[in-house]
Amino acid sequence: MTRTGRAALRRSRRNRILAGVCGGLGEFFGISPFWFRLLFFILFLPGGAPGLIPYLILWIVIPKEER
Repeated sequence: MTRTGRAALRRSRRNRILAGVCGGLGEFFGISPFWFRLLFFILFLPGGAPGLIPYLILWIVIPKEER
């Protein structure tokens, strides 16, 4: 938790398929990671880059959840 009482954005260790990006986003925003996975999948369809590039950037920028 941060000073504002909200959990910090971290890549999830528990709710992950590839890197935990969607699981972390879901936990941070309080919604199912399914919706983020669906969003990245839809963005991936028109050639890959519209979904892959933001996912890779988030993978690099968002720190891992501590154990």
